Amino acid sequence: MLLPSMYRIRQKVDPPVVTDVAGAVRAEIGKLNLGSRIAPGARVAVTGGSRGVANIATILRTTCDCLKELGGQPFIVPAMGSHGGATAEGQLKVLARYGVTPESMAAPILSSMDTVEIGRMPWGFPVYVDKHACEADHIVLVNRIKPHTNYRAHVESGLMKMLVIGLGKHQGAIVAHRASVDVGLPRAIPEVARFSLSKLPVLFGLGTLENVRHQTAKIEAVLPDTLEETEARLLQEAWTLLGRIPFDFLHLLIVDEMGKEISGTGMDPNVLGRLYFFPNEEPKNPRYIRILIRDLTEKTAGNAVGMGLADFATRRLADKINFHYTYTNALTGLSPMRSKMPIIFETDREAIEGALKTIGLTEPPDAKVARIKNTLDLEYLYASEALLPEIEERADLEIVGGPHPFTFTAQGDLADGAN
Repeated sequence: MLLPSMYRIRQKVDPPVVTDVAGAVRAEIGKLNLGSRIAPGARVAVTGGSRGVANIATILRTTCDCLKELGGQPFIVPAMGSHGGATAEGQLKVLARYGVTPESMAAPILSSMDTVEIGRMPWGFPVYVDKHACEADHIVLVNRIKPHTNYRAHVESGLMKMLVIGLGKHQGAIVAHRASVDVGLPRAIPEVARFSLSKLPVLFGLGTLENVRHQTAKIEAVLPDTLEETEARLLQEAWTLLGRIPFDFLHLLIVDEMGKEISGTGMDPNVLGRLYFFPNEEPKNPRYIRILIRDLTEKTAGNAVGMGLADFATRRLADKINFHYTYTNALTGLSPMRSKMPIIFETDREAIEGALKTIGLTEPPDAKVARIKNTLDLEYLYASEALLPEIEERADLEIVGGPHPFTFTAQGDLADGAN
């Protein structure tokens, strides 16, 4: 098959970035004047998540150091719902892949799937909290604030969700996602988070924002009484920083890799324009007829949740899938559609050619095709010749190389590897 020529393009961005992450964490915590709030020797649970937050090891280590200087005894609890196969050992491994270990943190990590029910919502929702966190004198919430992959609301993925689903462990995550069918996450997350804030000894929250380069763009500490309104404001900032593919329509989108550290769904639905999440309606824009995913990241450890957002995948990806991790995550999140197997091709060449046979009357050389490394790394990407008129009309795009033909190894895989 004759394939389109590709051009390497760059989206011109100049995003904000925090150059001294540890210093910013110290400054933000210092603004809260916590000295009188922490008794000497108080045990403080600090949340550690699983989303591949930029500089998370530095952020957590500095937070623990600050708490020690204030007289507290910090420890980290994995706050990641069902991730890591919904086991204590698996969640320790997830944190370790991000450089978060007892040694690097100079603080214990207490990992358990045990929870405590701290009450029930009027609509029957039992509120679960990690046992170690519940027994602590204080809780510190640390998380990235960003648009959620399932729903739209004034608070989405961030500190409030960490309180409900992350600290809820497997039990809490299951109940929260079940509630999404009857109550809806836009209502459930803030209402349950408010209830938890009223019952738990939350000391403060530390929210981060990230830019299109997956760099820390902002760090802000907030006391619990203003946590919701602060997170809502930061979410609006996060939307402005979100990376996007600069084309509304494509015949084929090729994604080199997916993984849990890139998005909770492996690939960000906000970038793909596909939700596949009941009862939400599908977005009308962007519209990508076919999506091909080529590989899993090493850090995702076989968790391929979200692969169902693609139409086609490679044997390379299929052979790396840990179905226990993937299906545990998918069932907990009530998103079986997102984790169905795509059509599997043995090689990249077969996958690309197979995909281009399904785009309608457009001949492959004339197809609008884009290729990205992943849905988080979007500053540089490849675009086919058919997209040149759109590129040339936009001041925020520049061509940095090409035209390049698709080149394959003797085995049929893309010769240049990842984008």
